[in-house]
Amino acid sequence: MELGKIIAVNLKELRRERNLTLGQLSKMSGISKAMLSDIEKGDSNPTINTIWKIAGGLNVPYTKLIDGIEKETTVVRRSEATMQTGETDGYRVYCYFRSTPVRNFELFYVELDGGCANTSIGHTDKAQEYIYIISGELVIHTEIMDYTLHEGEAFVFDSSISHTYINQQEMQVTFMVVNYYPH
Repeated sequence: MELGKIIAVNLKELRRERNLTLGQLSKMSGISKAMLSDIEKGDSNPTINTIWKIAGGLNVPYTKLIDGIEKETTVVRRSEATMQTGETDGYRVYCYFRSTPVRNFELFYVELDGGCANTSIGHTDKAQEYIYIISGELVIHTEIMDYTLHEGEAFVFDSSISHTYINQQEMQVTFMVVNYYPH
């Protein structure tokens, strides 16, 4: 796919995720509404500076607008997954798949050591989080209530609210997280 079309798909997706009109994005980026419309339609091949201005207005990395679409078949090995930690080393997240213009979810493998917890700020509006427990026991604290999940159990909730993962056990808990972003 040519770069102009990739930017068109990415821009439209980023703007919709944020519930922005073209007019609002125009004010945030300093790019005219007409130019933004042309870019979203794939009728324009924006300059580097235009892409930088749009990225700045959306508060995203430049590459978020130019990232290509992945191949249809992808294998991600554990050694290739990007690891991140929370506020403590006792919480490790491995990103296997990130959202793309054609994939409106992210897939993570998570390890939470015994006696540790991690609080996650709310995600984007209307986002949903799906959790599947691989091993151990996990307590999920939300503004509504606490939920305790055991190996083989799954849970879904509105992840636009703040939530905390808590491991009250001595052994590590492992689980999968899918963050889903409806269009």
